[in-house]
Amino acid sequence: MKAMAVRPLLLFFFFAQVRLSFSGELSSMESIPDLQESMYMVVDGYPCVRLLNLSGKIGCSNPGREKVVASIRRFRNANDLTQLTAVLVSLDELQDLLHRYRSIHICFRISNDVSFHKNIVGVLVESGAEIRDKLKGFSPTQKFPQAEFAPYPSINYEWNSMGSGIMLKAYDFPVFLLSESSTSMLQEVADKNEKVMNGYTTSVAEFDLVMQTTKAGTHDSESCLKEQTCLPLGGYSVWSSLPPINMSLSYQSKPIILLVASMDSASFFRDKSLGADSPISGLLSLLAAVDALSRVDGWNDLNKQLVFLVLTGEAWGYLGSRRFLHELDMQSDGVSGLNSSLIEMVLEIGSVGKGSSQGVKTFFTHTTGVSSAVNDALDALKRAQDSLKSENIEVLSSNSSNPGIPPSSLMAFLKKNSLTSGIVLEDFDTAFTNKFYHSHLDDMANINSSAVVAAASLIARSLYILASDNNDMHSSVLGAINVNTSLVEELMGCLLSCKPGLSCEMVKNYIAPANVCPSHYVGVVIGEPSFKPYLGYVDDVSRFVWNFLADRTSTPKENASSSCSKDCTNEDEVCIRAEINGKGVCVISTTRYVPAYSTRLMFESGIWNVLPPNSSDSMGSVDPVWTESNWNTIGLRVYTIQNGAYDHFILIGGITVTILAYFMIALARSLITKALKRD
Repeated sequence: MKAMAVRPLLLFFFFAQVRLSFSGELSSMESIPDLQESMYMVVDGYPCVRLLNLSGKIGCSNPGREKVVASIRRFRNANDLTQLTAVLVSLDELQDLLHRYRSIHICFRISNDVSFHKNIVGVLVESGAEIRDKLKGFSPTQKFPQAEFAPYPSINYEWNSMGSGIMLKAYDFPVFLLSESSTSMLQEVADKNEKVMNGYTTSVAEFDLVMQTTKAGTHDSESCLKEQTCLPLGGYSVWSSLPPINMSLSYQSKPIILLVASMDSASFFRDKSLGADSPISGLLSLLAAVDALSRVDGWNDLNKQLVFLVLTGEAWGYLGSRRFLHELDMQSDGVSGLNSSLIEMVLEIGSVGKGSSQGVKTFFTHTTGVSSAVNDALDALKRAQDSLKSENIEVLSSNSSNPGIPPSSLMAFLKKNSLTSGIVLEDFDTAFTNKFYHSHLDDMANINSSAVVAAASLIARSLYILASDNNDMHSSVLGAINVNTSLVEELMGCLLSCKPGLSCEMVKNYIAPANVCPSHYVGVVIGEPSFKPYLGYVDDVSRFVWNFLADRTSTPKENASSSCSKDCTNEDEVCIRAEINGKGVCVISTTRYVPAYSTRLMFESGIWNVLPPNSSDSMGSVDPVWTESNWNTIGLRVYTIQNGAYDHFILIGGITVTILAYFMIALARSLITKALKRD
């Protein structure tokens, strides 16, 4: 009796404990998202995406219309792949893997690696601070980037010795660059999978990189634009003048000194395109030079007009420079006040972030040829160098054996007019010193702020010499033109790092950034291109550059500054800080947006159309017309599944048990029936 009394009590405590345990789980999982979060690990990464041109496609995409799910394995253990596999690779293994895949893809029928080709369905690329030190270099673009636009015949010259060309090939599987934290996590997952190779569970990666062009079967730019499954690459360039141009004058007579830099880069991984040395160091130098020149008085009394041009889309067919030159030909509203016939000199700041070595800042001048304007500019650079003796700056002429100027926006000017006088200032002579050109490793650690400051100082003083056209200038005048070192360092933090990134005070003083982490990928053109675009369609960096230049090149108004939220009433005025509530102000400045997109494209009735080549435009005939595929979502997550073989074993075991149970029941029934008959 006592034992029977204890049993209900034990059962009570048992069910109470189960209930408490279950209610505890419920309290920690209050919704379906909580349950999903406990089952799936969302992985931070940067995808390689599908781009297209008139000839076909490049980049990465899921092979079909569905997500891809595959077991995670390290590449060194994946030589004999027997199942669908997502391979985890180090960066130095990536090039070998992709070259191997492409060679198998080209020679598929005679290859012995057919299983490798079929079973590799995704690639996960490790990242980490130690990777840069292990690599001699990594550049996924060509050895002569955009050689088709070269204004000379030597297109096989190797400016970029590290170029592999892998980013200009097509891969029918997703490729993601992992963040450092995700790298550690997936290394553990891959190691666990190796240890339990034949276990009943395995960890898999699920890739959501389904491209609309793949779903619609549009495999080149012309077809995808027609079916609206892609958008053209492009954005908005910015130009500004010092001093502001008087728009009331019917004719501008001052010769123009045009200072050019680029603000877009490229990378195998779309949103990891920092381009610190190439080309953002040039942009930083331009902004710092403009800031230094803005503190000099008397610009209206000088003989020449300074114009600053910051281009985007240059990494993808020189979209910005070609469109700018086209608008100049058309005398469009976006370039009113400028005349191509008045451009006396084009001075471009290229890669200058690696120009410092053992305390000496060395730069090379790459010229378009011999002309009086080029000679004047070289002389101005020499005089600026002499005025900066304490800074240990050295300016050298590039090697005469070079085929011509290096890949640069100046190429577009030369292709347009072979008589253009121009100089490109670079931190290299015969070949790039940047071993990470157009790769995600071209980040802030790849440049030196002192080199950027030196280049800005050199450019600022050279421009003043050229603009004043005064050979007897006193050294004290040049000595007053000084670059703000703190400004350069702050700009580097804003434009080349996530901390503080675009949330830095300088950027937030002008715009309300949509993102914190900067990326200098050009992006796509949304909506109809305009010289007064909807700011939501203009990327953060372009808007910041526009506001910065408009502010620094502005002149004081006679009346008190008027507040604004969008436009100003005066034609000579622009509204800066318009995105900052209550802080917009009208200033006198000639600063304009110019759309940057292919000259072979026209936007009509809401649709992009590809125009036939124009015989008068030699660059149009080789224009790839780059586009980017649309997509719904891009994602990568990891979770654990049961092995399919184990599921089959359970199924067969269950069927076997069911059949045996049936026979046992039948046998038992027969025996019981016989026993009852005997009774």
